Amino acid sequence: MRATERVMGLRVTPLTARRLRSFRANKRGFWSLWVFLVLFVLSLFAELLANDRPLVVSYQGGLYFPVAVDYPETTFGGDFATFTDYRDPYIAELIEAEGWMLWPPIRYDHRTINYDLPVPAPAPPSSDNLLGTDDQGRDVAARLIYGFRVSVLFGLALTLVSSVIGIAAGAVQGYFGGWTDLIFQRFLEIWGGLPQLFILIIVTSVIMPGFWTLLAILVLFSWTSLVGVVRAEFLRARNFDYVRAARALGMGDGKIMFKHVLPNAMVATLTFTPFILNSSIVALTALDFLGLGLPPGSASLGDLLRQGKENLQAPWLGITGFLVVAVMLSLLVFVGEAVRDAFDPRKTRA
Repeated sequence: MRATERVMGLRVTPLTARRLRSFRANKRGFWSLWVFLVLFVLSLFAELLANDRPLVVSYQGGLYFPVAVDYPETTFGGDFATFTDYRDPYIAELIEAEGWMLWPPIRYDHRTINYDLPVPAPAPPSSDNLLGTDDQGRDVAARLIYGFRVSVLFGLALTLVSSVIGIAAGAVQGYFGGWTDLIFQRFLEIWGGLPQLFILIIVTSVIMPGFWTLLAILVLFSWTSLVGVVRAEFLRARNFDYVRAARALGMGDGKIMFKHVLPNAMVATLTFTPFILNSSIVALTALDFLGLGLPPGSASLGDLLRQGKENLQAPWLGITGFLVVAVMLSLLVFVGEAVRDAFDPRKTRA
C-alpha cells in the first residue's frame, strides 16, 4: 500500500483514506451529512431567501440593493426621509411605475408582521404564508429559516469552545496524573453537581439573556463532556515508548502533549463531536421553550415549539417545529454514527 493516497485532491495517509472510505460506505450517515450541509449553507443566506426587502430594485434607470443598504423613502419618490417600507402599496406603486423589484421567495423577515391576514393570528397556511403565521402574525417559514441558522451556529460555537476547554483540561489531568488528576477529579465531581437550570434562572433574572450570554453560561457546564475521554487517552499513552523517548531527548511536556499524545486522543474526541453538537442545539431549544433563552422576538425553534403548546388550535405551529427539530437532530445522529464507525478499527466495510 502506498505511504499516502489522494482523496479529493489532498494527500492523506492510508489510515485516513480507509476511514474516509468507511464513512462513505455508511450511506445513511454520508447522505445525512450532505443534506445537513445543504440546509445549513442555505440558512446562512437567509436574508436572500426570506426578507421584507427586495433583493434588487430598478428605479429610473438605476439599480438599488435594499437587502444590503437602507435607502430613504425619498429615493423612490416618497414623501419622508425615513427608511423605505417596500411592502407599502404606495411605495410599491411608485417603484413599479418607473422600474421593477426582485423579491426573495418569501417576502417576510422573521420579525415582519403580516397586517393583512384574513383571519386572526395565528393564521393557517396560505399562498402568502406557506406555513402559516404564529400568534403575532409573523411568517413561520421565515422564522424557521432564521431559527435553524441561529440554532446551528450556536451549537457549533458551543461545541468548539467547550471542546477546546475540555480537551485542554483532560490533557493536563491525564498527562501529569498524581495530585493533579486527583484534584481535578474532585473538582469535576463538585462542578457536575451544580444545578444548571437554577443557575440559568438566577442569571436570566439579573441580566437580559442573549446569544453570547447564553453561550458563556452553557460553556461553564458543557466543557466537562470530553474531559473523561481525553483524560483516559492521555493516561494510557503517557507511558508509551515513544513518549518516554521524546522525554529522554529533552522535549518539553507541552510539545509532547500537543505533538505526540493529542493526535491519538483526537480519534476518540472526533467520534463524540456530532453528539455534542446535537446536545448543544437541544440545550438552546429547551431554554427557548422554557422562556430562558434568546430575547423575545428572536428567531428560535424553541419559541416556535412553545407557541405550538400555547396555541393548540393552530396545529401547524407544533407540527412544523417538531418536524424541523426532529429531522435536524436525526441527521446529526446519523452523521455521528457514521463517524463513530469510521474511527472504530473493529468495523470493516466493503
